Amino acid sequence: MTDIAIHAEDLGKQYRLGQHQDPYGRLSEVLYGTIRSALKARSQRHRGKDFWALRDVSFDIPVGAAVGIIGRNGAGKSTLLKILSRITWPTAGSATLQGRIASLLEVGTGFHPELSGTENVYMSGAVLGMRRAEIRRKFDEIVDFSGIDPIFLDTPVKRYSSGMQVRLGFAVAAHLESEILLIDEVLAVGDMEFQKRCLGKMDEVASGGRTILFVSHQLPMIASLCDHSLLMDGGRVVASGPTSEVIQRYQSGGGGNAASVAYPNEARRPGDGTLSLLAAWVENGAGEHCFEHALTDPVRLCVKYRVHERLDVTPQPSLHVTDNSGNYVFVTSPHGWADDLARMPGDYVAAVDIPGHFLNDGMYSVGVAVNHFKGGLQTAFFERGALSFNIVDRIEDNEMRAASRWGGRIPGVVRPLLRWQVEEAR
Repeated sequence: MTDIAIHAEDLGKQYRLGQHQDPYGRLSEVLYGTIRSALKARSQRHRGKDFWALRDVSFDIPVGAAVGIIGRNGAGKSTLLKILSRITWPTAGSATLQGRIASLLEVGTGFHPELSGTENVYMSGAVLGMRRAEIRRKFDEIVDFSGIDPIFLDTPVKRYSSGMQVRLGFAVAAHLESEILLIDEVLAVGDMEFQKRCLGKMDEVASGGRTILFVSHQLPMIASLCDHSLLMDGGRVVASGPTSEVIQRYQSGGGGNAASVAYPNEARRPGDGTLSLLAAWVENGAGEHCFEHALTDPVRLCVKYRVHERLDVTPQPSLHVTDNSGNYVFVTSPHGWADDLARMPGDYVAAVDIPGHFLNDGMYSVGVAVNHFKGGLQTAFFERGALSFNIVDRIEDNEMRAASRWGGRIPGVVRPLLRWQVEEAR
């Protein structure tokens, strides 16, 4: 057990619908329930019905691992993190955590609207378990990370915007020196620049050997930060393994998966009557539909579509590739096609190859579109984010990195293998 940071065995959490859960609720829930019961009679419709929010959950997370938890709303993800954070107690089973815990479940915990930003930094830090000397030592770093102008630190927090409160709350929690960090969707708040800063901080924490458990609906963030993930459904862990495989299984529940999508039902195919989308997929070098690709391997993107009537001008498919932050990487279309190509009724497959060592490691989404020129430029369909694929920089594939065991993502969207020349200066 010395190498296991989190050990969960047969965890279960049961609620009684329509009744207040005094032994298991948070303080805020207890107070709210007491006031509510005095003002309004409770509904009798669901009284006495048991509901298991979590059941038979078992797993081990090694020290220093970054593990993602994904699943639909109501799958039990937040309930699991509340149990691990000791905010609520399990009905069944047990959980053992080795080391100091920091929980980023509700950013701003411990903030008081009448106190200043400075006073709330110290109060929130104390709630999270930081010593006063530790807060004092990190105060400037916390403020700098939050991006809040120091002139506002003596202003009551009630005059802060919601974004300022989120920044300050996350900055305090993120600087707690803990061995285990539990995160529940807090990176979804704030503006894009702050989200990137938060993700960078989590990457830094993970690289430092601390254990991270990260709940999020933002799959690109999970893919970027976590090597291993758990998939939850109905309060149970239904899949556990490499993040790319777990994401693929999660998305396959919608009738397709990250690496491919198909439209067998003619009535539901995207299209405008002139052209329609039949399928799209991502291939590896062996022609297999594949979600995960090595940094050094080529990736082929394919789109299959149907032309329903004769066209005077060749239709133009296009692929729109974005990174895990939603930024456009590139848009590509087959300029220079012959005038008589793919103009007659029938099914066609258009494909484009992305060379190896072009994209940086990370998760990418692909929008699939086809334009035609009947009555002017028309978009027959444009399916945003129809496909996803993951580029992985495997250390063992790089001789120098394998020897040094150096890992980590290199900054940048693209990562081309360019020709260098080094010679002795004359």
